[in-house]
Formats: sequence, C-alpha cells, structure tokens
Amino acid sequence: MSQSATKTEILLVGDFAPATIEKLVGQYGLTTKWIVDGKPITGSYWGDPEAGVVGHCIYVRSDTPLHSMLHELCHIVCMHSDRRQSLDRDAGSDDLEECAVCYLQIVLANHFDGVGQARLMQDMDAWGYSFRLGNTQRWFEEDAADARSWLLAADLLDKTGKPQFRLRGPQ
Repeated sequence: MSQSATKTEILLVGDFAPATIEKLVGQYGLTTKWIVDGKPITGSYWGDPEAGVVGHCIYVRSDTPLHSMLHELCHIVCMHSDRRQSLDRDAGSDDLEECAVCYLQIVLANHFDGVGQARLMQDMDAWGYSFRLGNTQRWFEEDAADARSWLLAADLLDKTGKPQFRLRGPQ
C-alpha cells in the first residue's frame, strides 16, 4: 500500500453487498470466492489484502480494495482461454494487456453505485498505480488509446466503450 493511502480512504469490497460483487463477476461467467477475514487470500500475487485469482475464480476478503478485485477480475477477462486454464496467482500479461486490464477496470467502476470512473481512478492513484502521464485520469483520457483499441479488437468492449461481458477466447 502507498505511504499516502490508508485503508479508510480506499473503497473496499466489504463496502458493497456481496451480491453486488457476485453479480458483476457472474456476468463474465466467473465465480467469487469469499475468504474469511484474517485468513490468507488464495491466489493473491501481492499478498493480503489484494484479490487473488485461480482459474475462473476471484478470491476476496472484506478488506480487499475494490480496485484490486476489479483489476484481478479484468486479468481473468483479458487473458486467452488457454492461460486462464492454468491461471494460479500470476496473470503473466504483457505491457499492452496490462494497460487493457487497467482500462477495463475503470470502465467497470460504473457498475457500482457511488463509485464511477473518477472515484476508482482516485483510489488507483492513492494505492500507487503508475502511469507515464503521472496519474490515472490523465492516462485514461490522454494516453490509453492503445488499451482501448486492444479491448475493442479482443471484442471485450463495444464501439461505444461498454463492456461486452464475455471472456477473451483462445489465442
């Protein structure tokens, strides 16, 4: 966690009804696995309280940051189906896919009442995401055309920028 961020500043998964999280994850045909507070999060790349991924499942606790849950969800969505079959903790994406993951997580923030893109980008900045232009909003608005194009080509966004709620297919 960034030195400047505290858990109370960042939106957490526990700030939302479990059904809200499960509905979004389920729209992709994926499963949410809830970890008991205080227990290690299965499949977490960065460690607790960051979300974890294994196969078609995303693992969270109530203290998991919402941006982390969205980020790991988007990794599952954006990877080829063959990588998804062996997914355990490390998404193994290249730089452009990582940018697409960040872009899609921002788009999906609009699916949570009271969140939206601006708030999620604020949380991403507070947590320490790093972009060439200095902050998430500038990157999203001025430097993310390649990420958007990648998502369009992968048929994960429609032409208006709305999510298609499908997983990326085989390579």
